[in-house]
Amino acid sequence: MNATLAVSVIMPVLNEERHLRNSVRHILEQEYDGEMEVVIAIGPSSDRTEEIAAELVREDPRIHTVPNPTGRTPAALNAAIKASRHPIVVRVDGHGMLSPNYIATAVRLLEETGAQNVGGIMHAEGENAWEDAVAAAMTSKIGVGNAAFHTGGEAAPAETVYLGVFRREALEQQGGYNEEFIRAQDWELNFRIREAGGLIWFSPELKVQYRPRPSVKALAKQYKDYGRWRHVVARYHAGSINLRYLAPPTAVCAIAAGIVVGAALTPWGFVVPAGYLAAIVAGSVPAGKGLSLKARAQIPVALATMHMSWGFGFLTSPRSLAKKVIASRRPAVRTTKV
Repeated sequence: MNATLAVSVIMPVLNEERHLRNSVRHILEQEYDGEMEVVIAIGPSSDRTEEIAAELVREDPRIHTVPNPTGRTPAALNAAIKASRHPIVVRVDGHGMLSPNYIATAVRLLEETGAQNVGGIMHAEGENAWEDAVAAAMTSKIGVGNAAFHTGGEAAPAETVYLGVFRREALEQQGGYNEEFIRAQDWELNFRIREAGGLIWFSPELKVQYRPRPSVKALAKQYKDYGRWRHVVARYHAGSINLRYLAPPTAVCAIAAGIVVGAALTPWGFVVPAGYLAAIVAGSVPAGKGLSLKARAQIPVALATMHMSWGFGFLTSPRSLAKKVIASRRPAVRTTKV
């Protein structure tokens, strides 16, 4: 594979007024010698996202846009893939900032590993005290367990990776993203690629700066959706569940039971929620190293929001949603070449 192969960068965006221009700037300033295009798939936004995208198109001929009337991420990705033309496809979100050599490194890793998709670390960084607290929670083991794309790790084959840099042939062979997966569409596509004999590769060399949700409400919705769709994935593919995914719903049940027992039977029931609170407060101390006092004070709030929302989403995920998704299952198409 030539290190200067042309690349298509695809971006699904919806209400990304705050970060879109900066995200695109990080793409256009990549240290990469190959030809590049940027395809922005725009959902029905309620802010200035469309206006900013139109400005970017006028400013640089490498940028163009396609509509995404549904606003759904997998539909946006498929529309952008269809409108793009180069052999390497780089997924970037509207609030993600690529490190300077991200594309060049990814193309090199595709060649070195023979992988169909490579990805790296979701490096959360905030712009205020609350976002710093969320970023600390999202990059700590007490917040997200041992997920390599959050906390780092050794380069190795992986089940899935953050965003991803694909060989176009792998995307086309699998028919793109399954649009029934409103969340977890990356996992589902990578599952089909692996099922067909392809390799998904994680490398800490690849880093994308990520902006956390700006409020408790937004973070709670994000993690509730994560939990809801993780349960869908568990029903879609029974072998994909592990103890890390079961920890938040177990915590929700245990805390709820402890409160009920403490209120109705004995104060000893409150030991469970008190123990959880003590654990996240203690865990926030190393996670908040180097942050402002205001940010450190908010880390337990971020941790509890993530855990409880994820667990609640997992527990309340409707079986009917999983049935609908399972009915849309696409068989993996086995690759004929690496």
